[in-house]
Amino acid sequence: MLGALGITRIDALFDVIPSETRLDQPPPLPPALDERALLDHLEALAERNDRRVPFLGAGAYPHHVPPAVDQLLLRSEFYTAYTPYQPEVSQGTLQAIFEFQTFVALLTGLDVANSSMYDAATATVEAALLACRAHPDRRAVAVARSLSPFCRAVLKTYLEPLDIELRELPFDPMTGQLDLDAAAPRLIGAAALVAGYPNFLGIVEPFDAIAALAHDAGALAISVTEEAVALGMLASPGALGADLSAGSMQSFGSPLNFGGPGLGFLAARQALVRQLPGRLVGATVDRQGRRGFALTLATREQHIRREKATSNICSNHGLCALAATIHLALLGAPGLAALAKLNYQRARHAREALRAVGLAPLFTGPVFNEFALRADPDEIQTKLEQAGLNGGYGLRRDDLNLDGVLFCVTELHSPQDIGALVQALHR
Repeated sequence: MLGALGITRIDALFDVIPSETRLDQPPPLPPALDERALLDHLEALAERNDRRVPFLGAGAYPHHVPPAVDQLLLRSEFYTAYTPYQPEVSQGTLQAIFEFQTFVALLTGLDVANSSMYDAATATVEAALLACRAHPDRRAVAVARSLSPFCRAVLKTYLEPLDIELRELPFDPMTGQLDLDAAAPRLIGAAALVAGYPNFLGIVEPFDAIAALAHDAGALAISVTEEAVALGMLASPGALGADLSAGSMQSFGSPLNFGGPGLGFLAARQALVRQLPGRLVGATVDRQGRRGFALTLATREQHIRREKATSNICSNHGLCALAATIHLALLGAPGLAALAKLNYQRARHAREALRAVGLAPLFTGPVFNEFALRADPDEIQTKLEQAGLNGGYGLRRDDLNLDGVLFCVTELHSPQDIGALVQALHR
């Protein structure tokens, strides 16, 4: 092999790595441990983790994951499944994806949903690019400034090289909702209007008014939902006039794990189905009349056509999608509604308790399970650290520059946890 490569030593394969960064001896690792000693060591390391549930959302949400989810994910036919290009040997994987798409369509109130979206940010980008394909004469996308700064940053990364203008729309400093009057003139010639539902500030936008504003300007209305549990209580984006709905399904089946993996979703009206990127699983019947599943509308070659492809998303987040599907199936519609209600009630209780000790809400708009308080982020962070608590999210960072802190409260926060938060921040 070395002769075929034209070299005489294996080290030559690594010549491109600067010599000062290469080890000249084995790394100083301790001796190997036996299995029992290794487990003891790992448990000791785990004990150093902070076990308190963080009062933090901002795109990644702490929720209970039923043990049945992980147990079913460990089945080998799911855990080791590869891309389901061959339907005759991939019926289980294909059906799991089909069920995921069905849940997304039900939650969003739209006609069709795909799979293989990485996270909320890239799903939002794909929705914006889809809108531009649907309106090839329009080279601008309008986005609410109250949308997640992470989503807006990824939109900028994707759209600028394509010479698609990104127009930011202001939010009302009183309500935290999109300023509809200021947005109207910025929509002229835009392919889409993108807004959070709820938005990054925790505020529930009046998406019916936003969709009407977009449609009056000839643009598509795109909702972005990062906390999908909210869709168990709020009217669906489709019912409010959204043409596309993007977001994250991390809240179902995927625990917080140092930032990932995520799970995005994208749903659309039927008229836009042929523009959907990623994978789309359809149901059919075989010659014996038995129900079956297959990838449809997009061929395998679609994913290797570079700049001519609808999208270059190839990797399938199938295991995370399966986790969300199992979690939602276990909840059912009544369970999801009860979970959403519990999130809302505990967040409301926390917000009112914090108001009573001198921390007023930053905005007057309605919220679900996140809310921003008017406070000095540095002062709040110091008090939380002293009390051994985590969260919230300081809004002076990114490009928001607000004197406030964003908190998230879910079903994992007990009344005792909320009481500890209130006591820590009592003024």
